[in-house]
Amino acid sequence: MVDRQTKPLAIALMGPTAAGKTDLAMALHHHLNAEIISVDSALVYRGLNIGAAKPSAAELAAVPHRLIDIRDPAEPYSAADFCKDATHEITNIVAAGRTPLLVGGTMLYFKALLEGLSDMPASQPAVRAQIEQEALAIGWPGMHQHLMDIDPETARELHPNHSHRISRALEVYRISGKTMSHFRANSGSGLLDSYQWVQLAVAPRDRAVLHQRIATRFENMLDAGLLGEVEALYRRGDLHPDLPAIRAVGYRQVWEYLSGEIDRSEMVARGVAATRQLAKRQLTWLRGWPDLCWIDTQNASGDLLEVDEIVNKALSFLPQRPI
Repeated sequence: MVDRQTKPLAIALMGPTAAGKTDLAMALHHHLNAEIISVDSALVYRGLNIGAAKPSAAELAAVPHRLIDIRDPAEPYSAADFCKDATHEITNIVAAGRTPLLVGGTMLYFKALLEGLSDMPASQPAVRAQIEQEALAIGWPGMHQHLMDIDPETARELHPNHSHRISRALEVYRISGKTMSHFRANSGSGLLDSYQWVQLAVAPRDRAVLHQRIATRFENMLDAGLLGEVEALYRRGDLHPDLPAIRAVGYRQVWEYLSGEIDRSEMVARGVAATRQLAKRQLTWLRGWPDLCWIDTQNASGDLLEVDEIVNKALSFLPQRPI
């Protein structure tokens, strides 16, 4: 067996939305011989900038991020796509003598990359259409309850209105007779044993602090032009709410506002609530994550730490490697 210390170092930086992952990653980039790989299901799409909290053009010029702006919003991007692309990028970064720094909040992508993807059945349009017909009759929360009866482990990871993933989990079961959690438990080999992974999670320990950051950030996004950004996507004519890009938190709620389904105040309330729900799901994933090093962004008095203090905490978890 290869000794863990002889394996190339790779860093995974996770955390809930609005916790400060991107700022920390860019600061770490300056301290380490590292290159950043984005692990975010919204940042892969071109045109999703403000609402996805994409680094600015100036920031990306100074600190390049891989796997950003690689798909048109009309083209869905899957966990399997991410695993293929991320594996390629990690290999190239290590071959160049640098350290891959994977940063983001899409926990499913991290899990698939580290633990491997299972051999789940391919989608069958007829089965999916039947599921969507049933959802029209009883709603996605009702379908979520069906999934809870069949596969509680998967259902507990999903919001009752996460139509795409609920539909896929039910589809997998109806096609194969096996649950999605069964396939995951018997997944193929991932990259966990191929590198010396340091897995970090950054978040304030006080949930109220995170909630306030979420509310403030959503208002700042609106001030920065989020409505215009989504309107440009809306006017394209080839996009619709069932696409993963348009279902992204924030975009879905603004889309509903632009289509006249809700007013502006409801859009803001739903956008903030959806972001808080996303953060809750991310934290639920992280609490059960093995070998995770937590970086608390608050001091003993509850005040937020300065960036340099957070960076030093992160650096303290990295191994001392021979030169």
